[in-house]
Amino acid sequence: MPHLQKNYPRIKTIVNKVGSITNEFRVPKFEVLAGDSDMVTEVKQYGATFKLDYSLVYWNYRLEHEHLRLISKFHSEDVVCDMFAGIGPFAIPAAQKGCQVYANDLNPDSVRYLNINAQTNKVSDLVRAYNLDGRKFISSLMEVPSSEGCLVSNKENLKTSEKEDMPHNTQIKLEDSCLTGAEFESNELLRAKVEGNITSVKRRSESLHEENGNSSSAGNCVPERKKRNLNKPVIGSRPFSEKPWVHIDHVIMNLPASAIQFLDSLRGVINRKYWKGSLPWIHCYCFIRSNETEDSIKLVAEAAVGACIRDPIFHRVRDVAPNKAMFCLSFRLPEEACIGGAETPNDIVTTL
Repeated sequence: MPHLQKNYPRIKTIVNKVGSITNEFRVPKFEVLAGDSDMVTEVKQYGATFKLDYSLVYWNYRLEHEHLRLISKFHSEDVVCDMFAGIGPFAIPAAQKGCQVYANDLNPDSVRYLNINAQTNKVSDLVRAYNLDGRKFISSLMEVPSSEGCLVSNKENLKTSEKEDMPHNTQIKLEDSCLTGAEFESNELLRAKVEGNITSVKRRSESLHEENGNSSSAGNCVPERKKRNLNKPVIGSRPFSEKPWVHIDHVIMNLPASAIQFLDSLRGVINRKYWKGSLPWIHCYCFIRSNETEDSIKLVAEAAVGACIRDPIFHRVRDVAPNKAMFCLSFRLPEEACIGGAETPNDIVTTL
């Protein structure tokens, strides 16, 4: 350690990863080889600063390029739903770009650091953080209230660790009967938010699969617009949309070990009667082993969604083992998966 302190004074702790990740929060176990046992640190990626405690939350520095790749496909003012957000590697840069982000994670410590990172990067006004199971999160978020007067805020404080005090931007819960998830201002401002959202819905990306046609760069998700440097954050210029059941542009499912099994939570979650604009793009991360193919994974995804997936895009993220690779499967949510969309086989049977 003296040698490290002399030559690398910023290194305070040396750890070794022990075993594989088996807990529900995907947090690895570490043994401290030298230095302090305190594992709170800060990392920087694409102009964003992330604070985290390695002993409490999941973080993978190898995914920096993938975070940048996917966010580069989003447009300013897109509405993004991040079902497994962690400490915000997708949510924070998306908000820096001007997107409105609903970010959820099951790990309360991840949500706490997500709020801290949103505040640190000055995007708290564009990030709504939730601490729920993924299925509960998406179903509650997209539930249409019985009336617009049902919009309420049920704000609960996050558990604070011994090392961090919770900032003012606190954890938010969703109730069964009403959509919650933000500090609502006056009714006049809420109406302004809704009007602004409906106007912005008119301009949404229409073709994720252009890379299979005229697009010249592999992995493109949406038509290219003027490129913006993600290192220059775009501060939100309008109020946060409080009606996610009206429109969402992208759903991120970054839980490669099991995200594909969560696709069933998208079945019937959108009601076409209230939806405005195009259906959302789904970005589902998964592992593909040597004995599996993209077609076989597509079949599994279709079984979960309950509808045919048209023009899917598979982007190879990285190899994680000799016979195992991480992929991002992107596709437009099928009409058949929506309430009031195209007829499903069950609908056809009941109408005969």
